[in-house]
Amino acid sequence: MALICAAYWSALAQSVDTKVPLAVPFSMEALTRKVLEHNPRYQDTLRLKDQSRAATLSSKALANPKLEWAQGQDQARMASAVPGSVQAWTLAQFIENPSARGSRIRAFEMGEQESQYKVAMARQDLVADIQSRTYEYFLRRDLGRVLQDDYDLLLLVRDRIRIRVESGEAPRYELIKADAEVINARQRYQTASLQAEQVLLGINRLAAGNLPTHWLPEGLLGDDVFVPSLENLQAQAQELNPELMTIRSQVARLEHALQSTRASKWPGVELRYTQTTDAQLTQNVMGLQVQIPLLDQKEGPIAEQLTELNRMRMMLDGRAAELKQQIFQSWKALEIARSRIEALSKGAIKEAESALRVAQSAYRFGERGIIDVLDAQRVLQSVRIDLLEARFQLQAARIQLELLSGQYAQTNPL
Repeated sequence: MALICAAYWSALAQSVDTKVPLAVPFSMEALTRKVLEHNPRYQDTLRLKDQSRAATLSSKALANPKLEWAQGQDQARMASAVPGSVQAWTLAQFIENPSARGSRIRAFEMGEQESQYKVAMARQDLVADIQSRTYEYFLRRDLGRVLQDDYDLLLLVRDRIRIRVESGEAPRYELIKADAEVINARQRYQTASLQAEQVLLGINRLAAGNLPTHWLPEGLLGDDVFVPSLENLQAQAQELNPELMTIRSQVARLEHALQSTRASKWPGVELRYTQTTDAQLTQNVMGLQVQIPLLDQKEGPIAEQLTELNRMRMMLDGRAAELKQQIFQSWKALEIARSRIEALSKGAIKEAESALRVAQSAYRFGERGIIDVLDAQRVLQSVRIDLLEARFQLQAARIQLELLSGQYAQTNPL
């Protein structure tokens, strides 16, 4: 495949006028890096991870001590009393319930982990989108080549028909029919070329317009695809799929949040030290303040979080089962595409090419009409297009399998 790609780019460089700037080739790896570097949505997701890390840091903060100071004046109401100034200061420190604090911190840590999985999920969706669009470009490009070959062949057929019509060997309606077929063929391949350009514009939008003015993806549509077995893909999905891991992090976060809420019925103790000084005495007082959960047992918040936790657990089980079914369906689609490619490349396309050659030979000898030649040409074109679409479906199924199994969520997915 590498030799074919090199030959294609060499032929492209030789066929382009020197005044026209050459297109910059981008491999799949280079294109993916470029898009990930500049895609606004993905970069915004990375900022959310930083925000979640900051929230975790805030959850670990300790309560600040409180210092209270007061000053007043004693007034004598008895003859034996000594008037004078009074000063008092109090130092208080709240000590949080270790169980509530630890559960709250772990809940925020699970939230930070959840944000990391969301980044991985955004990454793999973007990588899969890049690959899908790139292979769609290969499909449109190759489809345009097939349609242009058909157009060039119809031009030759039309020239032969014109000669026969001018010599009186064929009726004029055959030339009219050939001209109509040429016009339709030109419109079809021009439309395919335009669609290929639109796909490139879509990829450039993913990169926020940071791709060069003239660029092209490097590669072929191909039918050489390797994927692990169905059992391995399903096992990988349970371990690596970022969407599944995100839900698991949400379940863990809710579990720790529930533990923190239950423990918060006893929020902690406040230690107090007070010193009071008047004209005669200095008092040192140690105190302890505890909130007793007589009226509020946190029943509402606990019930609310327990309900949400049960809902997320059900969602996790449902998504895991659904993921297995999606992988199985994509696997079957890949197998069907492989069967179509084998049937078309080894049988149908050879038969269609042979039928066209027979029709052309028979037309030259006057044994068949132009209708038979055009019909044989349309059959060959249809088979070639079906083969290209089957190859594209094969790549699409592979991309979907790799997406579901979480292979694009890694740091280097390609």
